[in-house]
Amino acid sequence: MSESELTCSYDPLVEFMSLFENVKAADTSVDPFAGLTVEDCLKKHIVNGIKKNLESHINDALAQYPPLEIINEILLDGMKTVGELFGAGKMQLPFVLQSAEVMKASVRLLEPHMEKVEGSEKGSILLATVAGDVHDIGKNLVDIILSNNGYRVVNIGIKQPINNIIEQAQAGKCQVIGLSGLLVKSTLIMRDNLIELNERGLQHYPVILGGAALTRGYVEEDLRAIYKGNVYYAKDAFEGLSLMEELSTAIKDQIPIAEPEASPSGTRISSHRLPDTNPELYVFDGTKSDVSTEIPVPELPFYGAKKMSKFDIFELYRYVNPVALWRGQWQYKKPDDMSNPEFAQWLEDNVRPIFEQKCRELARTLKPQVKWGYFWCQSEGNDLIIYHEDQKTERCRFNFPRQSDNRRLCLSDFFKSTESGIKDVVGFSIVTVGHEVSEYERSLFAKGDFQDYLYVHGMGVETAEALAEYWHKQMRSEMGFAADEPEEIRLLFSTKYHGARYSFGYPACPNLEDQVQLLELLQPQDIGIELTEEFMLNPEQSTSAIIVHHPEAKYFNIR
Repeated sequence: MSESELTCSYDPLVEFMSLFENVKAADTSVDPFAGLTVEDCLKKHIVNGIKKNLESHINDALAQYPPLEIINEILLDGMKTVGELFGAGKMQLPFVLQSAEVMKASVRLLEPHMEKVEGSEKGSILLATVAGDVHDIGKNLVDIILSNNGYRVVNIGIKQPINNIIEQAQAGKCQVIGLSGLLVKSTLIMRDNLIELNERGLQHYPVILGGAALTRGYVEEDLRAIYKGNVYYAKDAFEGLSLMEELSTAIKDQIPIAEPEASPSGTRISSHRLPDTNPELYVFDGTKSDVSTEIPVPELPFYGAKKMSKFDIFELYRYVNPVALWRGQWQYKKPDDMSNPEFAQWLEDNVRPIFEQKCRELARTLKPQVKWGYFWCQSEGNDLIIYHEDQKTERCRFNFPRQSDNRRLCLSDFFKSTESGIKDVVGFSIVTVGHEVSEYERSLFAKGDFQDYLYVHGMGVETAEALAEYWHKQMRSEMGFAADEPEEIRLLFSTKYHGARYSFGYPACPNLEDQVQLLELLQPQDIGIELTEEFMLNPEQSTSAIIVHHPEAKYFNIR
């Protein structure tokens, strides 16, 4: 595909006009607040996420109640109802965030009418993403839920070392410390942070831990055995809210904080541990998998790296996986009383229009760019050797883990060995949609536009994934596998194609440090990608991969 074929091809004026194509006149003849008391009016604002006429109803309430009582007795009661609806599966997360927006707007309207009373909040917590981790969506959702349920939150952001966490917790007079992280490596940093708190004699801080890589068993058994204070696992923002309610009550009433003996379900969870990072998995013991070694090598499309910066963003949107975005990032969950077909139709009717609107709104914000390339290689045990263009001089090598059972798979097995005397071909790619979308989502969070914050963050992450999917398709074509492509894009999401792409940090190649070598090969600095000190890609909405052409290559776990 030529560069001209990939250029932006839409008419900005037409796209602007299309923003209004589905706008309908609202029926304003019915007042949703008619006949309600002032208390019920405010609760309806919160539960239904209605901002219209909020200031008028706040003023009505101020004629009857002091502002702090409005917050504590009326508005927080509404937020309690929101939490109960969410917990019962009757309210989706985006609507919870809409309620939080109204709560925040209500407090802003009330603040000029009251004096700040020290200790008037229900409790206080410092939130931080641990050192080296750039992910903050989970932590910020916790911030939104806690701060709009009456807790004071000191959110110090991403990549926070333990020294600053402690200093800010002490300076902010916080009662609890909450730590977040996405990566397996982040969970190890959390462990080190707990040890540091022990050594400084600061185990009086209850610590709440959350993040995608954590498991309840790891926190409640392994880390709890390490920390001399109390440490808790929160699977989501609402479990964090429940823990804060228990902790703040105990602290306020000076009740000794009891260490819970069981998970919320009533049973200890000990089997779901973190992925094994045992170095022995990286040692080749001579027993390889049964992967075929007779696969022909594709012709090398070119040696080295190239760049592409011109894309039709609306073509890329076709490669966004709606399940990953709508159900994963945006967290629309199927209610118990709805069948799968009914929920699928509900998503089409209610969520697809939001997706299409965000596609239009973010067309100028998302800046897709790609670096990709091909290199000569051979396997040697668990290692994959990358050669210079002369096919003789070693340029670098990757060391991959091997399954200790099952097929004993290892990524290196998918390439010709040094014993074969044949040079193989490996591809690498790195893609980004730029830093602008990250800056935009941070501005939405700061303004209190929480629902849009969730939508924009998810769009950034999944458009980067769509770009990676789209470009992997181009690379398969360059290597000569165009005839093997599925007819429908949705089949790409279940890897119904020739070969596979593996991202570093995931089960088949969990070593994030390998990103250093990938960046040396592709040199993506000219598309704005760098590594953090913990080997994560920055901007966050970026992803990298090793491209394996072997037809047996599919995703697998090390254990």
